[in-house]
Amino acid sequence: MFTTSIGTPLEPRNVNRSWYVVRRRARLDWLRLHDLRHACATFLIAAGASPRTVMAQLGHSQIALTMNTYAHVLEEVQREAVDRLGDTLFG
Repeated sequence: MFTTSIGTPLEPRNVNRSWYVVRRRARLDWLRLHDLRHACATFLIAAGASPRTVMAQLGHSQIALTMNTYAHVLEEVQREAVDRLGDTLFG
């Protein structure tokens, strides 16, 4: 996922060290680097990407792992779905 300027993999310790600096500056000390995978899956689904596309993007072999573990339902997406249902039922 992260490479040097010549395309070789970065040393994981260096990635973590940089992540901690960025995280601290943003005052997001609770945020783990791995949380970005969850956010990616969630935002892709919210943007309309198919679950199979999200699964491929994250490199999973099982769609259940992607959907049950990584893709979270955003509150505003739930609200939009209920609003659409109300429009369908009541005009």
